[in-house]
This record gives sequence, structure tokens and C-alpha cells, in this order.
Amino acid sequence: MSPAVSRAKLVRLGSVAAVGLLLALAVVWSRGVATAKSPSRCVVPGVGKPLDRVWRPDMQSALRYKRTRIGDIAFAVRTDARFYAYRPDHVEWSASVLKAMLLVAYLDRPSVARRDLDGRDRVLLNPMITVSDNDAATEVRSIVGNSGLSALAHRVGMTSFEPAAIWGESHISARDQTKFFLHIDSFIPKLHRAYALRLLASVTPSQRWGIGEVAPKGWKLYFKGGWGSGTGLIDHQVALLVRGCARVSVAVLTMDDGTHPYGKDTLKGMFARLLRGLPTGASRRRV
Repeated sequence: MSPAVSRAKLVRLGSVAAVGLLLALAVVWSRGVATAKSPSRCVVPGVGKPLDRVWRPDMQSALRYKRTRIGDIAFAVRTDARFYAYRPDHVEWSASVLKAMLLVAYLDRPSVARRDLDGRDRVLLNPMITVSDNDAATEVRSIVGNSGLSALAHRVGMTSFEPAAIWGESHISARDQTKFFLHIDSFIPKLHRAYALRLLASVTPSQRWGIGEVAPKGWKLYFKGGWGSGTGLIDHQVALLVRGCARVSVAVLTMDDGTHPYGKDTLKGMFARLLRGLPTGASRRRV
């Protein structure tokens, strides 16, 4: 659960939101820079072709659905070769989505990176990710500091991130978060990569709404959500889907949803449309 935030405080984001509204009709499709493995050499298991030759997110369907929903919505989809987005640089409060950055910043600390994790580490990190524990997140932030978060943002190449005194009010964008999640493991020390990914794959069932309900079979799902204490003020999810060497990162950020159940429905509908047709490699039954 994310820290309580009030509608009045949204005034701080007024100037950013105004710019976002001017860009509301803009949809961005662009070529990205391949990282880790060249897309030309990476084929989707069971398909035998590079991901971007057989699939692209259904942006038009997502935009049509977005127009039927209340709330302030931004989203982005990223592969190693492509980037698709609607208002990718629109800034919103992070809520508990920040906990993925806190996890990575903690594990990358010099005093932690090259040693085995102990009980104290796990007591903080496990609940912070799997049940979105706020007290654990507050303690982790006190350890890594805003300087640790900013250093991670710099490593990733984020352009909109800004930490805040109240960690749930840190500024994030869909562009930055998909860039972070696409190869999140590359920002984690090798010794702790498997552990961190296991946490992101083990979100408690009661919090596996949105993408947790519609993630395609055959793809491993790693994600973190954030919500404004169930008020409907904030409902975000950022995810990485992996099948073999193929990767897709997706971020859907929403504010002013009215109610938390409504925000969860918006996330589910957006992810279902954006990920529609993602190849699973399942063979068709012959008639």
C-alpha cells in the first residue's frame, strides 16, 4: 500500500500536468536502441522470429479504451528495438512503484553488492516488494537516501525522475520506468539478481490485479504496483515480461481514478489491450 496523499498536493504538479494536456493527443512510435542482445539475434521461443517482426502493442485499441475512462492516464511499451507511448514524459507521483527502485538501490550499495544477504536485509526487502510494506520502504529509503535513488536514475538514463521528501511523491514518467524495467536485472549486482527478480515475480495474490490478471501465458512476469492508499488518487503498475531472450516492459500510470476499484479496472483494460497478441508460441490445433 502507498502512503496517503491528498488531492490538494497535486498543485505541485500543475505546471507539468498542463504541459501533459497539450501533448494529450500525441502518440509516440519510435525506434529504440538495442541493449544487451541485438533484436536481430533474439528470436521468440516457439515462434522463431524476432519479437518486433511478429508483434506490436495495440496502441489504437488502448487509446480508444483510454477515452472511455476517467482519470489522468499515461502509458508506454518498450522492447529492445521499439518504443511506443502515449504521454511518455507526463510526470506523476510514484506511490509504491518507487519500491522497485528502492530495491535496486539497496542491493547496489557497496556494503551489500558483494556479500550474501543476511536476515536483516531480507526482513526489509521481502515485505517491501511482495506485500508493498510502507514501513520497510521508509527504512530502506532512509538507508539509500534520495542520493542513492538519484544515482540509480542517472545510471538508467531517466530524464524525469525527481525524489521527494515523502517518497511516494517522487516524480516518475512512463518513459523512464519502461527504460528501467526492460533490463532491470542489469542494474542489480550479479550476486543478487535472482533474488530481486524472484521478489518482483512474487507479489502477493491480493495485489495481483491489473497486469497480474491479464499477463499472457508463456511469459514470465515481474512487476510492481503503486496506489494512493486505496483512494483512487493513484493507480500505477510497471512490468517486465520475459520469454527466452525476448523482453517487453510496460508502464501504465493513472491518477484521479475516483475509486481504487475503478483504477484497477482501468489498469486491467489498458494492459489487456497493449499486450494483445503477444506471441506465446502455442501451436494452433489443426481441424
